[in-house]
Amino acid sequence: MQQARNPLHGVTLESIVTALVAHYGWVGLGERIPVRCLTSDPSVASSLKFLRKTPWAREKVEGLYLFMLRDIKRAASPSIKG
Repeated sequence: MQQARNPLHGVTLESIVTALVAHYGWVGLGERIPVRCLTSDPSVASSLKFLRKTPWAREKVEGLYLFMLRDIKRAASPSIKG
Protein backbone atom coordinates (compact mmCIF):
# COMPACT_ATOMS: atom_id res chain seq x y z
CA MET A 1 0.00 0.00 0.00
CA GLN A 2 2.59 2.57 -1.02
CA GLN A 3 -0.03 4.76 -2.73
CA ALA A 4 -2.06 5.24 0.48
CA ARG A 5 0.17 8.15 1.55
CA ASN A 6 0.34 9.70 -1.93
CA PRO A 7 -2.12 12.65 -2.08
CA LEU A 8 -2.01 12.56 -5.90
CA HIS A 9 -3.10 8.91 -6.12
CA GLY A 10 -6.37 8.66 -8.00
CA VAL A 11 -6.46 12.38 -8.87
CA THR A 12 -6.53 13.10 -12.59
CA LEU A 13 -4.43 15.81 -14.18
CA GLU A 14 -7.65 17.42 -15.38
CA SER A 15 -8.95 17.60 -11.78
CA ILE A 16 -5.67 19.16 -10.67
CA VAL A 17 -5.72 21.85 -13.39
CA THR A 18 -9.41 22.57 -12.78
CA ALA A 19 -8.87 22.92 -9.02
CA LEU A 20 -5.87 25.22 -9.51
CA VAL A 21 -7.82 27.44 -11.92
CA ALA A 22 -10.74 27.57 -9.48
CA HIS A 23 -8.40 28.56 -6.65
CA TYR A 24 -5.92 30.91 -8.36
CA GLY A 25 -7.61 31.80 -11.67
CA TRP A 26 -5.73 31.59 -14.97
CA VAL A 27 -3.80 34.80 -14.27
CA GLY A 28 -2.67 33.65 -10.83
CA LEU A 29 -1.79 30.21 -12.14
CA GLY A 30 0.21 31.72 -15.01
CA GLU A 31 2.09 33.96 -12.55
CA ARG A 32 3.02 30.98 -10.38
CA ILE A 33 3.94 28.71 -13.31
CA PRO A 34 4.91 30.89 -16.27
CA VAL A 35 4.36 28.60 -19.25
CA ARG A 36 2.54 29.72 -22.39
CA CYS A 37 -0.30 27.19 -22.08
CA LEU A 38 -1.25 28.86 -18.78
CA THR A 39 -0.68 32.50 -19.79
CA SER A 40 -1.63 32.91 -23.45
CA ASP A 41 -5.28 32.08 -24.25
CA PRO A 42 -5.36 29.31 -21.62
CA SER A 43 -7.83 26.45 -21.54
CA VAL A 44 -7.99 23.19 -19.66
CA ALA A 45 -7.69 21.22 -22.91
CA SER A 46 -4.57 23.03 -24.16
CA SER A 47 -2.98 22.84 -20.72
CA LEU A 48 -3.59 19.11 -20.45
CA LYS A 49 -2.13 18.52 -23.91
CA PHE A 50 1.05 20.41 -22.98
CA LEU A 51 1.39 19.01 -19.45
CA ARG A 52 1.02 15.41 -20.62
CA LYS A 53 3.98 15.89 -22.98
CA THR A 54 6.15 17.96 -20.63
CA PRO A 55 7.19 16.19 -17.41
CA TRP A 56 8.92 19.19 -15.78
CA ALA A 57 5.83 21.37 -16.22
CA ARG A 58 3.56 18.64 -14.93
CA GLU A 59 5.74 18.32 -11.82
CA LYS A 60 5.41 22.06 -11.20
CA VAL A 61 1.62 21.88 -11.55
CA GLU A 62 1.40 18.86 -9.23
CA GLY A 63 3.68 20.60 -6.72
CA LEU A 64 1.54 23.74 -6.76
CA TYR A 65 -1.56 21.58 -6.29
CA LEU A 66 -0.05 19.94 -3.19
CA PHE A 67 0.96 23.37 -1.87
CA MET A 68 -2.61 24.63 -2.45
CA LEU A 69 -4.06 21.65 -0.55
CA ARG A 70 -1.72 22.28 2.41
CA ASP A 71 -2.58 25.98 2.31
CA ILE A 72 -6.32 25.28 2.34
CA LYS A 73 -5.93 22.76 5.17
CA ARG A 74 -3.83 25.24 7.16
CA ALA A 75 -6.39 28.02 6.67
CA ALA A 76 -9.25 25.72 7.72
CA SER A 77 -7.68 24.51 10.96
CA PRO A 78 -7.96 26.88 13.88
CA SER A 79 -4.61 28.25 14.95
CA ILE A 80 -3.64 27.84 18.58
CA LYS A 81 -1.98 30.87 20.06
CA GLY A 82 -0.77 30.89 23.59
